[in-house]
Amino acid sequence: MRFSAALALLCCLTGAAHAAPVNHPDAHSKAYLSLIIDDLGQNLLRDRRVLAFPGPVTTAVMPDTPHAAEFAREAHKAGKIVILHMPMDPATGPFAWHPDLPIAELAKRLSAAFKAVPYTSGINNHEGSLMTAQPEAMAWLMAELQQRHKFFVDSRTSARTVAAAQAQKIGLASVSRDVFLDNVRTEQAITRQLETAIKHAKKFGSVVMIGHPYPQTLAVLERELPTLKAQGIDWIDIKQMIGVRSNEAMAAHGKDGIYR
Repeated sequence: MRFSAALALLCCLTGAAHAAPVNHPDAHSKAYLSLIIDDLGQNLLRDRRVLAFPGPVTTAVMPDTPHAAEFAREAHKAGKIVILHMPMDPATGPFAWHPDLPIAELAKRLSAAFKAVPYTSGINNHEGSLMTAQPEAMAWLMAELQQRHKFFVDSRTSARTVAAAQAQKIGLASVSRDVFLDNVRTEQAITRQLETAIKHAKKFGSVVMIGHPYPQTLAVLERELPTLKAQGIDWIDIKQMIGVRSNEAMAAHGKDGIYR
């Protein structure tokens, strides 16, 4: 798979240009997939299985876990992209964002979270169904991430999210999740979700999946990820996916590339 200099530029963290639409069936001969694993940093023995995946998995590390810094260093050394898995309401804890907090406190908690998780290239939200619906806070966050040269992944834990829309308004490099793999924690259900993700990629040109380090999820992914290439899927990292999508919303998240 070749990426031109222009596509590499799309992956820079100050914004993204416009490429061919990705929302229409059969618009691309390629089918791209990116995988993010959330909630890392709690159990090193378990989480290291993610680092052994045979491809460019993105590791989303929670700042309030006992092994956050150590795992982030290991992931970086293994050549994996590290992002901050930022707790947001209804999540709790010392780093969590809540709608009633002033911007100054949000800024303080974000800075502390970045210090807790080294080598981060970007951020996605942990929970956050209430927080990501707050336009003022999300607008501030996207401007702050742009200053820090970080990208944003909207986990879309709520249909009311305005996070990706705020990122798009200022040209911040960003992308949105399409498929959660493991809302139902059985290998059968996770396998079905992975099949759904593959179909999505083939129909629309790309898919962003999020999973968690549950035993069932790890078992399915360890078994199935090596088969992606044979199924016609190009597994790319999340920065490349931002370039492929050019900051445009998929059809399920907006209209004509613009987030709702």
